[in-house]
Amino acid sequence: MAKGILIAAMNIGNAADDEFHDWYDTEHLPERQRVPGFLVCQRWMGTQDRRTSIATYDLDNVGVLQSPGYTAIGGENLSPWSKRVTGHVERLMRFEGEQVLPGDQLPPDNAGGLLLNSMNVDAAHEAEFNEWYNKEHIPALAAVPGVLCARRFRATSANRRYVALYHLQSPEVQLTAAWKSAANTPWTDRMRPHFRDHLRVVCARYVRAA
Repeated sequence: MAKGILIAAMNIGNAADDEFHDWYDTEHLPERQRVPGFLVCQRWMGTQDRRTSIATYDLDNVGVLQSPGYTAIGGENLSPWSKRVTGHVERLMRFEGEQVLPGDQLPPDNAGGLLLNSMNVDAAHEAEFNEWYNKEHIPALAAVPGVLCARRFRATSANRRYVALYHLQSPEVQLTAAWKSAANTPWTDRMRPHFRDHLRVVCARYVRAA
């Protein structure tokens, strides 16, 4: 069975930075790490806007999000602290989905950067979109020096149907000439007009302040 993913992208908004990070580090993330089926939990912060927070939770499969272990701490069962903090943030995206490519790969633990690309696509061009992503786009970007892992996901529950995650040695990898060459092909140029609701975020690995 394909691995699952949960992605929570938000702007810290009106929440205080110190409380937001304390909540994530001491309650929210540890709660989820204890749930059976949560495999890798990582935090990231936007490079252009340091108040943009992304958390990625790699799952044994997407069904883990319906398990008793998760429902006991999610949704209506969020803790009072979680409800208070999340009441102050701006949600950018919550994505639940299955890994399309490569299907069962987990992320590396040594990435310094992450690029998240999420979108919908015009329905009339969806078949070609998937062919382009699977046959050209992901393989080309995966081969760029400094790219540690390149994966695609299809939503089971989200306001965007597709996500690609690229784990990078550093955030600057996506600025290199090799990346730009791989990312800007004639086929890519033909597909871009059909993207909808595009969300692109470049992140650095979150490191808790001493």
